[in-house]
Order: sequence, then C-alpha cells, then structure tokens
Amino acid sequence: ARDGGTVLLLPLTDSDSATDLARRTARHLGRAVHEAVTVGASAPVRDLAARPEAVAAAYTEAGRCLDALRLLGRGGDGAAAEDFGFLGLLLAGDQDVPGFVDRTIGQVVAYDERRGTELVRTLDAYFACGTSPARTKEALHVHVNTVAQRLERVGRLLGDDWQSPDRALEIQLALRLHRLSAPTRH
Repeated sequence: ARDGGTVLLLPLTDSDSATDLARRTARHLGRAVHEAVTVGASAPVRDLAARPEAVAAAYTEAGRCLDALRLLGRGGDGAAAEDFGFLGLLLAGDQDVPGFVDRTIGQVVAYDERRGTELVRTLDAYFACGTSPARTKEALHVHVNTVAQRLERVGRLLGDDWQSPDRALEIQLALRLHRLSAPTRH
C-alpha cells in the first residue's frame, strides 16, 4: 500500500503487453472487490535486482498513467504509458481534459450526437489524411462532395479559423483526447 493505492509488481509474459496486463488486472481486481479498480502500468522493467532505481521510475510512470485514466474519465480501466504517448506527459497534473475537449470540439460532438452524423469521424480522417479531401473520401469510402459538405458544416460549428495552424493543432489534440476518453472494449 502506498499513497492511497496498491502497488503491484507483476510478471509480464512474452505474449502480453503492459496494457493487456493492466486491463486484465483492473477487471480481475474489480470483480474481487466488487467495485471499479483503475490500473496504471509502467513499461516493463527488466533485471529488478540489478536496477532497483528502475522501480521508482516505473512507479512514477504508472502513477502518471493512473492520473491520465482518471482525467479522461476511464475509471475502472487499465492502461500503460504506451497507450498515451506524449499525451501522458500533458495529462499529468490537474488538467481539465473534458473542459478542453468541450471548448474545442464540443459543438461538433454535440451535433453528431443530436443528428447521428459523422462530423467527428470526418474531421479525424481529414487530419489523418494530411488535410486532403481526396484522401479523406477514400479513407471514409464516401464521395468527395460528402467530405466537402461535412467540412463546411464543421467550419460553421467551429468558426472560419478552424484550419489555421494553431486551431488545427488544438482540434487534433481535442480529437485525440476525445478518442482516448471513449470507453474501451475489452
């Protein structure tokens, strides 16, 4: 027991990833104690006896993952540092992730929820395709006019400057956080 939680050092098999082990541990412990258990994991640590300082670093890393899961509203889930990439660093601390996502792309998310449209998915594909409508239509398997109409609607919801470099970066980060905040399927 440490800092209000429980620290476990678990063996990782060759067929497992730290993420798999974290999610499985969250499920098993949650069933055992009859409540949601959130598990943050570090990258695997090799040669513990020869490198005791690595345990402290792993503990810190796992704590950041745990904080990220909580900030993203994914209590009861498990994740490892590999799941968050650079976002894990940004999420450490007291960041208002849901507020940022809502302020940045909330109108698009709400529009999709109300109308059953796929503006968020289109926006995500648009950035993933290097802002190319032609490649976006291929990725989504829709007509290029459909992409244009959806992006026009996004522009009306987010404002004319949504494609400026600063806004585009914020939107891409909000899209990534929105995707990470979505419940995972086990």
